[in-house]
Amino acid sequence: MSNQIASPADVVRELYGALAQGDVPGLLERLDPDVIVDEPAQLPYGGVHRGRDVFVQAILGAMMGYAEVAITAADVFEGPAGVVGTLTGTLTAHTTREQFPLTMVEIHEVVDGTIRKIDVYTKNPHELAAFYDRASV
Repeated sequence: MSNQIASPADVVRELYGALAQGDVPGLLERLDPDVIVDEPAQLPYGGVHRGRDVFVQAILGAMMGYAEVAITAADVFEGPAGVVGTLTGTLTAHTTREQFPLTMVEIHEVVDGTIRKIDVYTKNPHELAAFYDRASV
């Protein structure tokens, strides 16, 4: 990242690029040390998580522990309420090789070049939770 602070939308684009590449250090660089991530409660890693380390362990660790994550599209929109990102992709269970289409919408609060808060919404949280149940076998 350059010395110039990127726009909030660019920070989220960089986050999604790092996620798509599996670049965990690059992903963490875009998160505030005290980032708050609110995931749907139905998921095995659901709930409110605080801090980069917790994000890596509780969310990335759980998600990638169950499945390979392939991001196929990411769009970012900046507006008065913050930055909205949409992610689509496919999860492939490590155990069963079952594939699940992933659709997420996230609302990001970006302050001083880092993401301070992410509210995550999935299209089918109950079906995604069932996928993770099957993948854990």
